[in-house]
Amino acid sequence: MNILKVSILGLLLSSTAIYAQDKHKVTITGTVKDRPSGKVYLQKFDNKMFQTLDSAEIKAGTFKFNKSLKLPELYGLTLNKEESPLYVFLEEGQINVNLDPEKYYRNSEVRGSVSNDLFTSYKKEKEVKIDEFIKKNPASLVSAYVLYRDFSYRLSPDEISQNLQLLDPKLHQTPYVAVLKDLVNVLNSVSIGKKALDFEGNTPDGKTIKLSDHFGKYLLLDFWASWCGPCRRENPNLVKAYQKYHDKGFDIFAVSLDKSKEAWLKGIKDDQLTWTHVSDLAFWNSAAAKLYGVRAIPANVLIDPNGVIIARNLTGDDLDKKLEELLVDALAKTP
Repeated sequence: MNILKVSILGLLLSSTAIYAQDKHKVTITGTVKDRPSGKVYLQKFDNKMFQTLDSAEIKAGTFKFNKSLKLPELYGLTLNKEESPLYVFLEEGQINVNLDPEKYYRNSEVRGSVSNDLFTSYKKEKEVKIDEFIKKNPASLVSAYVLYRDFSYRLSPDEISQNLQLLDPKLHQTPYVAVLKDLVNVLNSVSIGKKALDFEGNTPDGKTIKLSDHFGKYLLLDFWASWCGPCRRENPNLVKAYQKYHDKGFDIFAVSLDKSKEAWLKGIKDDQLTWTHVSDLAFWNSAAAKLYGVRAIPANVLIDPNGVIIARNLTGDDLDKKLEELLVDALAKTP
């Protein structure tokens, strides 16, 4: 069963430029539709999240930033620090932005950034083959970013490594390639047939428990979040599986990537998730998610009674069929 996953938007660069960490002067001028006053916030992308760097007053519907920034790099522009910004791929020089806050800035326009143009073109393509895209743009940070952002969670460790080799060697200095190299090692350490890595987590009532405390049954290690639409749509399937197979030896250990305890608890209650829950409320900095190489949610790992990983990312009918095979068919064959 295919299921749309929530991922994180990331970074871009022009097709000829090489990633640099030096600061460069950039001027951002822009207009804001239907907002004669207020503030525009400039944010920096950092580990799948945005940190506010500066703000500019909106005067008669216009705003301006003059900043020395690390370039090329991904930044965000927003009118509300609590909401996802418009992603702006900045390069040295003059950038012009028409900021339209409606529909999550969907109709906003950015001019003066070759990398933004390249990414816009990429987003319009259908059925992109990542190896072919990289071969066409081997020296572009766009290629490293797309591999990091859109393909890392659906490729095997070997496939990630093969695509990394297609990138210009200078791109191996970028944080995206560093993350992907580390991800290859992590995914190999938690592949099917490997012993599940143990970790501790905090329950809603503040108790610290270990994953290994729940070994002994077929255990689904589930990664989700209350803010994740695809996760919430998958939860009824988990509830159904739990109710059907729990008494036969199936359990769920859920790790939330929430950052708000209130939202986390409300999601548990609203979706009637009656199994074990933990979270460090660290969003995409979740230690457990990093330990298991989780790059998109929902994600899960199925662990056998001996603590060995036997499957990954089973959802819907696929999860039901696997549990049927393990807990019903196998039992029926027992003398």
